[in-house]
Amino acid sequence: MDKIIGLGNALVDVLATLKDDTLLSEMKLPKGSMQLIDEANLQQINSEFSELNTHLATGGSAGNAILGLACLGAKTGFIGKVGKDFYGDFFRSNLQKNGIEDSLLVSETLPSGVASTFITPDGERTFGTYLGAASTLKADDLALEMFKGYTYLFIEGYLVQDHEMILRAIELAKEAGLQVCLDLASYNIVAGDLEFFTLLINKYVDIVFANEEEAKAFTGGTPEEALEIIGKKCSVAIVKVGSEGSLIRKGTETIKVKAVLVENVIDTTGAGDYFAAGFLYGLTSGYSLEKCAKIGSLLSSQVIQVVGTTMGQERWDEIKLNINRILSE
Repeated sequence: MDKIIGLGNALVDVLATLKDDTLLSEMKLPKGSMQLIDEANLQQINSEFSELNTHLATGGSAGNAILGLACLGAKTGFIGKVGKDFYGDFFRSNLQKNGIEDSLLVSETLPSGVASTFITPDGERTFGTYLGAASTLKADDLALEMFKGYTYLFIEGYLVQDHEMILRAIELAKEAGLQVCLDLASYNIVAGDLEFFTLLINKYVDIVFANEEEAKAFTGGTPEEALEIIGKKCSVAIVKVGSEGSLIRKGTETIKVKAVLVENVIDTTGAGDYFAAGFLYGLTSGYSLEKCAKIGSLLSSQVIQVVGTTMGQERWDEIKLNINRILSE
């Protein structure tokens, strides 16, 4: 099996379930989006969270995807940056507990990043993200040795605020012979840095993951139109269309895979990340694109039935049984 390393914001998710959308409006957080916040906003959110029941989990888009891969038995690694604090220790110990090779760097000055996650009754999640130490991961922190021995590099689109660092990571990955996978992250992030996303996908990226809103922000088209446009720019394009499933294009081959029906959606946090994990697990195992997408849909359907992105061993055992069923079809 091929090895895959993730590059992303090392964040700890602090999750709270809300009764309605009122608090989102008060905090000026557009529902379903990821908004970067400063320390003052974080303190305001922490004040609100002190009145609510909260749940702690490691987060960050690439971190979630790598965790999902590791829980399936894939060989993985992760590059990110944390602070010298409780959250940083929590993040590192979770990597080690799951057998993920640790390439975490440590900031001497900033606290670890926190993604305050608001879950509304419909299962939608909205993030107010304080990047903290995660934002100080720079091009100079990266070294060729970090990428050697891997086959794929998975980059989360949330990192695009630092163009130099992303380009350096891709340069080192390509030098080490890796294929580059990019998740477009969030529709507002794509819209805000469209020119740079276009450069990355046109020149460097081999595999692109996007949901319907992100695909529209990137191309202006429908999911089908976006798939065709993105598919011409890279080796494999994936457009996720929620309950409608996913569309995959490689060369002239186009596949549509149905979503796994879920009656009770608890929290959509990590749904896209776990789809990527399942898809890449299939890819690193040499399975067909259809089976890759089916495994992605399976993982996505499971993680939205729990709060956060941590699933118990019993659920993972069930997932593995279902993967075996998919492979035997």
